[in-house]
Amino acid sequence: MNISQLETLLMISKTKSFRKAGELLNLTQPAVSAQIKSLEDEFNTVLVDRNQPVTLTDRGQVFLERAEAILDIVEDLKQKLSDMEHIPQGHIVLGTTTSIAIQILPRILSYFQDQFPLIKTTIQSMPSSQIYQNVEQGLVDIGIGYLIENNPQVHASVLYYDTFELVVSPLHPLAGAQSPTLDSLREVPMIMLSPDTVGRRFVDEVFRKHCIEPEIVVELSSSEEVKRMVEINLGAAIISKQSVMRELRQGTLKIVPIPELETTHPVGVIYKSGRYINSAMQQFLNDLKGMPETHFISSE
Repeated sequence: MNISQLETLLMISKTKSFRKAGELLNLTQPAVSAQIKSLEDEFNTVLVDRNQPVTLTDRGQVFLERAEAILDIVEDLKQKLSDMEHIPQGHIVLGTTTSIAIQILPRILSYFQDQFPLIKTTIQSMPSSQIYQNVEQGLVDIGIGYLIENNPQVHASVLYYDTFELVVSPLHPLAGAQSPTLDSLREVPMIMLSPDTVGRRFVDEVFRKHCIEPEIVVELSSSEEVKRMVEINLGAAIISKQSVMRELRQGTLKIVPIPELETTHPVGVIYKSGRYINSAMQQFLNDLKGMPETHFISSE
């Protein structure tokens, strides 16, 4: 048994095809077949059901679990040996919300990659609740989002504090309202974030507490989509203050202060407890935690 055979079995499980697995691994289809046949002969069992689409047998699934663990150990070993060179390098997968990816990360990454060009980053956008799950499962290395739970499986550090504000078009009736309250939103068409977002959960809780049934005209998955709807005056919205800084400067949106919404929400960095922190991750975490809060909430 060798590492290449295990990688081939893993790729077959993902692609459900000998041909596609070979293409991704730069192997011919006969070479892929030979590797799997060699594994099956060594362990005297059938690992792959070759009917279309190709799937793993029950024994193949059990084998794959152990194979993935072995491949993780090998990758960890490679990274540790690479780190012995004392040069921060590697690949970081960041999981964050759409608004943070657009508003906050560009100025962080521009500095970071200028200083450490050997460190590459991939950004995946997702709700804050999903960030925790993906960090736990090892699908992302570092998450940046709202700190919404105490989870012993992850480390969390606050970077800055955000608020959720009522925003409207300058043409909206509430744009010139004097001392508006939450109660004034009872019959106002609302553009809402989807229920799996931190902002929506907060808004639902506030409305429920004050016995208000909002008039929801549309639900959207990201603050960027919500802002566009509010800009054309299709309704009002309650979203992150940091996500609307550009629109406030441009005058396309206006914040309407609502006392009942005056709650701060911590935004921070999270990563899995107990995992090996390679030099790339360590450098990124050190830089991120060392930045002053003003760097994140800049009104530039």
